[in-house]
Amino acid sequence: MHATLSFARLLQHRARPKALPLLLLQPLLAPGRKMHSAQNKPTPAPTSTPQNTQDYSSPSDGTSVEHPRQRWKIQTSAQLLGRGGGALGRVYSDLSKDKLTGFVVLTAMAGYAVAPGATQVATLLWTGVGTTLCAASANTLNQWIEVPYDAQMSRTRNRPLARHALAPHHALGFGVTAGVVGTTALWVFVNPVAAMLGAANIALYAGAYTAMKRLTIANTWVGSLVGAVPPLIGWAAATGGSLGPGAWVLSAMMFAWQFPHFNSLAYTLRADYSKAGYRMMSVTHPRLNARVALRYAVLMFPLSAALVATGTADIWFLADSSVVNGLMAYCAYEFWRHPDPRRSRRLFFSSLVHLPVLMILVMVHKALQDRKRRIELLAQTAPA
Repeated sequence: MHATLSFARLLQHRARPKALPLLLLQPLLAPGRKMHSAQNKPTPAPTSTPQNTQDYSSPSDGTSVEHPRQRWKIQTSAQLLGRGGGALGRVYSDLSKDKLTGFVVLTAMAGYAVAPGATQVATLLWTGVGTTLCAASANTLNQWIEVPYDAQMSRTRNRPLARHALAPHHALGFGVTAGVVGTTALWVFVNPVAAMLGAANIALYAGAYTAMKRLTIANTWVGSLVGAVPPLIGWAAATGGSLGPGAWVLSAMMFAWQFPHFNSLAYTLRADYSKAGYRMMSVTHPRLNARVALRYAVLMFPLSAALVATGTADIWFLADSSVVNGLMAYCAYEFWRHPDPRRSRRLFFSSLVHLPVLMILVMVHKALQDRKRRIELLAQTAPA
């Protein structure tokens, strides 16, 4: 039996003439440079992949990407500036939440456009600058406070402070400076009412709302107040500081819109919010979360009618706005009946379409209303 096994092994080595010499040479090789036969290929060692692979993947054009460890290193503004102004600009743009800031400025501009009074280009520009700086300040201070919690959420862990792209004291200095300059610009170049509204929004968002997120679900109502202020800033800028009935109705529409928009987003992110310890309706009261979203989506109908009643838009706005409001209300109804990620995303995206379309309709029908009034005034003053 032993002779048979030895003969079989000999035949095996003759069938693989390279295997035996390689095995004999193996001890002579330098460490880490093992030679393998074609029949005994090494298994490639597993490579570690960053948790957020989309941020560090190579671009399609073949350009190089920095190593994640370099990107997560704490850097000062001077170091970022040394790498190029684009790197510093991207960090501060993310710190300001540029998309959210742009959205705030657009709603303020809508308030300016709808308000009665002649448009002054300088006032309009300074309103945009001041509102931009106030929004950037509020968003920066919010991130500065929430660094430990942002690092726990997949949605926010790549923010500049959470990934240590900037030292916290630099972010704090930027947030405070932007707030002071923004409110000062509104006070000096626009009017004190617009400046006080801008300062109040910073305090509401960075102070009250940020603190309440870990305490009570009432934080959503406070956050919605933050979203309702920008149209008031624009209206006050256009009218010299007075806030008529149309301003408050427009602000109420922005307040109501926040709930279907945010509650649908919060439902999709409820696992992240729970992990970070935030008390959101989507986490603690999911059915209430869907019910509140539907309630405020339906409220957009009477608010649109109130905008007509105040004379801000003509009667035809009721028909146009009902179509837009009906689409979002239907998505909110479906989300209320069967809350799930698919319906929450549908409601979220419908809200993203709803608001700009509604603001455009308000401005169009306001222009039509003004044109009608001018024609009636000319008819009254024309000689018989």
